Amino acid sequence: MTQLPDKPRPDVEAFFDPVTNTVSYLVSEPGPADTRRAAAIIDPVLDYDHAGGRYHTASADALLDAARARNLDITWILETHAHADHLSAAPYLKDRTGARVGIGEHITDVQTIFAPLFDASDVSRTGAEFDHLFTDGETFNIGTLEASVIHTPGHTPACVSYLIGDAVFVGDTLFMPDYGTARADFPGGDAHALYRSIQRLLALPGDTRIFVCHDYLPDTGRTDHAWQTTVDAQRAGNIHVHEGVAEESFVDMRTGRDRGLPAPRLLLPSVQVNIRAGHLPPESANGTTYLKIPVRPAGA
Repeated sequence: MTQLPDKPRPDVEAFFDPVTNTVSYLVSEPGPADTRRAAAIIDPVLDYDHAGGRYHTASADALLDAARARNLDITWILETHAHADHLSAAPYLKDRTGARVGIGEHITDVQTIFAPLFDASDVSRTGAEFDHLFTDGETFNIGTLEASVIHTPGHTPACVSYLIGDAVFVGDTLFMPDYGTARADFPGGDAHALYRSIQRLLALPGDTRIFVCHDYLPDTGRTDHAWQTTVDAQRAGNIHVHEGVAEESFVDMRTGRDRGLPAPRLLLPSVQVNIRAGHLPPESANGTTYLKIPVRPAGA
């Protein structure tokens, strides 16, 4: 097994949302608990009841409570992509911490694809809604921790993974080995690009910790949710893309599987909020905020 050369080991705490099967992370500098340390929040969830049109912030507040208890200063709120299965709590957290909100620079492609669908003339299509757009290979700091950005498109054009010390946060690109990989059939998705992105992640040292953004339990076997694995475990055991799986074989599997998948339950609310960096659409003249649900014939 390839070992990481003297990589720092950030402290990582996971927060699992059973409603959306999303895992958010609080990632911090290692150090004594009684000292102030810098931290980042990755992929935070805004609790949203679509049937009732109501939201609340219990999941985000749990992240803030944990940060306070651990003497952490939140300096970054990091999105791995514009999620299609939950609304982001980034604006709420930014308001309470002053942290910057970052996402991959290709969010501009996702905004350009989806803004017309929702007639969202307020969406910039330049990524201006976010505080920082990360480029592939860019480095930044979380206190004394150095983080680097890996552009991992395929699930969406804007997907990035964050390599922080000995840990990489891969968003939806990979799931746990017994569940496989992300779908690639959303507008802008590409199964070929997804395969190549995964190969970049699997080229990292074998003991790199991998943290996934979702866990959906496999049909058989495991009964407890999990979200941490390693590069070596993915190479050896990922059911879709373990060592020896060729690109064309993966693409055939992925495209065939995607044809049978239903749309995520919160796809339409999530995307129109998340391309706005987690902000709701502007209020209408009557003072009410509305989410738009495009309606079209089946098959259109």
